[in-house]
This record gives sequence, structure tokens and C-alpha cells, in this order.
Amino acid sequence: MSPPLPLLLLLLLAGAAAASPAPPRAVPPPPVPPTWPEQYYASLVTNLTDRGGLLRQIEIYYDWPRGRALNYIRDQLFDDPLVDVQYTNGTSFLFDRGSCQTFQYAIGLLPPDWTSQAAYLGRETVDGFECDVWSNFDFAKYDVDVATGRPVSWVSEGTRRHVLSFEPGAVMPDDSKFQAPAHCFSGKNADASAF
Repeated sequence: MSPPLPLLLLLLLAGAAAASPAPPRAVPPPPVPPTWPEQYYASLVTNLTDRGGLLRQIEIYYDWPRGRALNYIRDQLFDDPLVDVQYTNGTSFLFDRGSCQTFQYAIGLLPPDWTSQAAYLGRETVDGFECDVWSNFDFAKYDVDVATGRPVSWVSEGTRRHVLSFEPGAVMPDDSKFQAPAHCFSGKNADASAF
């Protein structure tokens, strides 16, 4: 004896519903790009040993309201740091006690909202932290800790810089530290175009 027609239709509909794919899930929008504080101090380390270099520590004082940044670059076991003073107009002075190079970059000091035009690349684990990853493709790849919003690392010119500390609103060094020394203007230090 065959099942009644309404029961047969109900069974066919139930089977068809079970076989059809689930409706697509909505993809959540990417997170809002982070904005740098207008002033911060950061300590970074770079491992260049795989390229025949050394470990390097970079201390950054970023001062957007005054249009400048100060970087102390210390190579492992070297006493005399290189100092890099950068300005929003693209000028950069790289100097130590006895030498100086002047560069003019096409892109000046990055503004706090530089990531507003960056592409969101998704999430990845960086240095043990779950990070949102951003890139502006011209300059850097930027990894931000999902839990705290703090930077974990950034990659520029093919080199990853690991963030050891990041202090928004840090006290800036004296203005004289942001000034290139006299030997940068002696005439023997020709300007160089970095890009």
C-alpha cells in the first residue's frame, strides 16, 4: 500500500529542504583602521642576522603636532647611535657624531590616520599575538593586536620591526634633539633622493 499523496509530498519537500545549501552567512565588515596617537614613543627591535646584519633597536619619538619624528637607531654592541630626524615635508637627516646624509622622500612623515586608506588584509598571528593586518602598499604592512589595539609590528622596505613598547602621549625630548647638527649643513653632505 502506498503512502497517501499529501504525506508523500510532505516527505519530498522535507528531503529537498535538507538537501538544499544553507543560506550564505553575512561576512562581517572589516574593523575600523587604527589611528596613531598624535604623539608617542615606541621601542622596536629588528633582527637582520639572516641578511648578514645585526640586531637593531630603534627608539621612535613621533610628534605629529610639530611635524617631526626622532629615531635613535642602535646596532648591537655599537656605542654611537645613528639619529634620523624626519619632517612632514619629506626631509630626513640621518647622522651620527661625524657624518650626515640628507634625504628627500616623496612621502613625508606619515600622519596619524595613514591607515585610513590602507587595505585590510585579514587576521594573522604575529609574534604570538592575534593581529588585524593592514597595508597601504606604498610603505608598510602594519600588525595590530586585536585584544588591545596596540601595534605589534610593522614591515617597511622588506624589514619587520617588532614593537617592544608603545606609549601614546609620551613626553617628547627637548626641541634641540629634533634639530640636525651643524655638520649636516656644512656643504660636504650632499642631498640624496631616497626614492
